[in-house]
Amino acid sequence: MKAPNFSAVDENGQAHTLASYKGKWLVIYFYPKDMTPGCTVEACAFRDNYEALQAKGVELLGVSKDSGTSHQKFVAKHDLPFPLLVDADLSVAKDFGAFGKKKFMGREYEGILRNTYIVDPKGEIVKTYESVKPIGHAKQILKDLAELQA
Repeated sequence: MKAPNFSAVDENGQAHTLASYKGKWLVIYFYPKDMTPGCTVEACAFRDNYEALQAKGVELLGVSKDSGTSHQKFVAKHDLPFPLLVDADLSVAKDFGAFGKKKFMGREYEGILRNTYIVDPKGEIVKTYESVKPIGHAKQILKDLAELQA
């Protein structure tokens, strides 16, 4: 499946589009909110495995609806080496299918789903992870990338 074309700015106001990553492997992960426990675990796991991703020629983007200022604080506090995209209108999440019904303490609502997508150099989504568990997720992606790139 072709990855949706997206356009969003990161925590520093730099624009990112799908075309920016043409010819490269891309991991794009969606998460609900900066500074929350699960999102912090997931971001730090990606940080800790970032060099291994880079060694495989993979670019990494995190996406949430938080503001650039919120992203800057999150990046600084946890020393994140990859861009976090601002998706205030949720268009990127919706285009990727990472927005929908969620449940928390019996209450149902709509929000960003913790989904991750691997996009190959041709712009095709070659692997989708839905309802991700933050612990161990980055390692699973590295394992799957090894198979996909073989």
